[in-house]
Amino acid sequence: MKDSARAVIIGGGVVGASVLYHLAKIGWTDVLLLEKSELTSGSTWHAAGGMHTFNGEANISRLQKYTIDLYREIEQLSGQSCGLHPNGGLMLAATEGELDSLRLICSRARYLGMETEMIPLEKAQQLNPLIDPSYFIGALWRADGGHCDPSGTTHAYVKAAQQLGAGIERFTRVLSLTPRRDGSWDVLTDKGRVHTEHVVNCAGLWAREVGHMAGIELPVLAMEHHYLITEDLPELAGREREIVNTTDYAGEIYLRQERRGVLIGTYEPQGIVWAPLQTPADFSMQLLPEDFERLAPYFEVGFRHFPALGRVGIRKAVNGPFTFAPDGNPLVGPVRGLRNYWVACAVMAGFSQGGGIGLVLSRWMAHDDPGQDIISMDVARFGAFATPKYTALKVPENYARRFRLAYPNEELPAARPVRRSPIHERLLAAGAVMGVNFGLENALWFAPAGVPPTETPTYRRSEAFPLVRAECLAVRRDVGLYETTNYGKYEVSGSGARAWLDRVFASRLPRPGRLALAPMLNAAGRIMGDLSLACLADDRFLVIGSGFAEEFHLRWFAHAEPPPDVFVRSAASTLAGLAVAGPRARELLQRLTRVELSAPAFRLFQVTETAIGLAPVILARAGFTGELGYEIWTTPDYFATLYDELCSAGESLGLTHFGGRALSCLRLEKGYGSFNKDFRPDYTPGETGLDRFIDFSKAQFTGRAAALAERTTGPRRRFVVMEVDTDTEVVGFESILHDGTAVGYVTSGAYGHCVDKSLAAGYVPTALARDGAVFRIDVLGEMRVATVRSQPLYDPEGLLLRS
Repeated sequence: MKDSARAVIIGGGVVGASVLYHLAKIGWTDVLLLEKSELTSGSTWHAAGGMHTFNGEANISRLQKYTIDLYREIEQLSGQSCGLHPNGGLMLAATEGELDSLRLICSRARYLGMETEMIPLEKAQQLNPLIDPSYFIGALWRADGGHCDPSGTTHAYVKAAQQLGAGIERFTRVLSLTPRRDGSWDVLTDKGRVHTEHVVNCAGLWAREVGHMAGIELPVLAMEHHYLITEDLPELAGREREIVNTTDYAGEIYLRQERRGVLIGTYEPQGIVWAPLQTPADFSMQLLPEDFERLAPYFEVGFRHFPALGRVGIRKAVNGPFTFAPDGNPLVGPVRGLRNYWVACAVMAGFSQGGGIGLVLSRWMAHDDPGQDIISMDVARFGAFATPKYTALKVPENYARRFRLAYPNEELPAARPVRRSPIHERLLAAGAVMGVNFGLENALWFAPAGVPPTETPTYRRSEAFPLVRAECLAVRRDVGLYETTNYGKYEVSGSGARAWLDRVFASRLPRPGRLALAPMLNAAGRIMGDLSLACLADDRFLVIGSGFAEEFHLRWFAHAEPPPDVFVRSAASTLAGLAVAGPRARELLQRLTRVELSAPAFRLFQVTETAIGLAPVILARAGFTGELGYEIWTTPDYFATLYDELCSAGESLGLTHFGGRALSCLRLEKGYGSFNKDFRPDYTPGETGLDRFIDFSKAQFTGRAAALAERTTGPRRRFVVMEVDTDTEVVGFESILHDGTAVGYVTSGAYGHCVDKSLAAGYVPTALARDGAVFRIDVLGEMRVATVRSQPLYDPEGLLLRS
């Protein structure tokens, strides 16, 4: 075995094999894969081998399409068959909610260029004659997908990688990982030591243990998973083509043809966690004991929905472990605090996603950029809140919902509450209906006295619609109160803070007492953050951003290598916040502070350290509603007192609580985009409109060359807000059509209660992004007229904001 390599990949399943191939393909031929047993011996060998492009996140769907298309390439390179059965995919709906979900998938597919169609049940039966149509009301078909041979596919990756110069050592157990000061690693195995620049954890069932070797606790857990293979079915005899891979939402069943029988699997409620504390080191090519008695009721649903299955015997039962993250998406990317340590694990859908993960990880390692937005599977979407107990509660919940709808207004209950602000109970008493953001409870909307604080999950307008409307109107009419503790908060201090921040952010840095809107770019000139930057003193700054991106941004700050005279720390647990917005916001705060808040004295984007009542605070004139507004930050020990005093002082002014749903409505009325929803690492300053906050006169900042180049050539697409003729709001990633062709997609939407318009934000080609331009948006299967509004529909000149 060689004693050095540029990268060592730990784990020889389909994901590790894909990473090996893609690193070799990108030019890193001095790479080595270590597998403790035989290739595929963990979860890969017993996988059903399904491959599909269905995913609620458009970028993951793109990567799944790449994965499926890649198989022909690696077959040719390696000479190894992947055992492809490209028979497409079929999804069945039994309820109107499920049908709406399929319509949304179909809309998203238009822009992604994936051949997808809503079809009648009669056509679905032609694709799969086993269906009993009495249980269903509609279906969706997609051309991409099918199934492959797990072993053949993994070996095709490895053989292709070896032809490019990559190496592999089977039956080589990794014993420990030791970092060196220069960021490289010593990998100790039972066959010797390997010195490597990079370590990649693709250890699958053992990803948790390989994380422990580096001193981290990855949020990953294995679940037992069963599928059955039936005896031959007479209904399949003589067919020229296999039946289409089929997913049954209502039955929580998936099935595909296996020779002349059928493979049928289920994700049952009350699933069984496997190896909750430690994965056995000697587990290899093994299955788990069958538990058909427990699972019989769930498979019987499948036998009712596909009656022919119940008329034949079972040829084989398979129970094997697969790993999951708490939300069911993979964990991919570099880990903050560990130089050159990468993960690609918790990849449950390895034959749908493995190729795409290898692609983005190889780019990230070689070029310091994954090449596209992958936030939804970035390991940084979890923070310290994702403890082993949290993972143990969330993974079974996600497993049980694998084939259940996740409605856009639905909040899941497991492992809640984890993080609570000091006013959590007070907000509940005020009627708050809570959501969760990076583990922190936050108010979505408020139920008035006598109204149940519940909501029916739906893709359409819910019972909360009129209540959110009342919140919006109250903010615009009088004054509203919103908790901002769920924002991301960072303190940057030290004698070198200004110089370092000037390099990290593309904006002009504010002087003491001022706040600036501050885009943050990567070297390719793409958006890494849309933050605000408050200068409290020459050597002390408060940075505010999206709460879900706290770990993501802390990792980016570390990547920017703060010098010894710069100190960066999260203020997530040391600062809590409230926003006050509306025409009477100044009147409310002036009752509690000696600071003169009149417009000339304390104008927009001014910031000061002062007192509000009994609480010492950081007070900024800023907000996200487009109204006269203030953001107030204080330490948790003063927070409840601050809240109580604001409520008391605002009672006679009509002070109203409002939540995140109302904020989304208010911001779109002003045309404001939001990081993660509208602004992501796929987009550029020119495309988002954030270029107006860039200081191009600065000699240096990350992404400057790319931003200047775009300034010369112009962006190829632009962020727009449209009013939509619909009684159902968009969700996100719906296709935007012009002259019958998909030219863009929606990023977010809400109803503008104060302008009485349904609003959608998204991206369209620059040449079409003009005021009054008319498009069509596929909203749950109906083509709805959408008209671009280049000016905010509410207070277009910003007079109220500056008042």
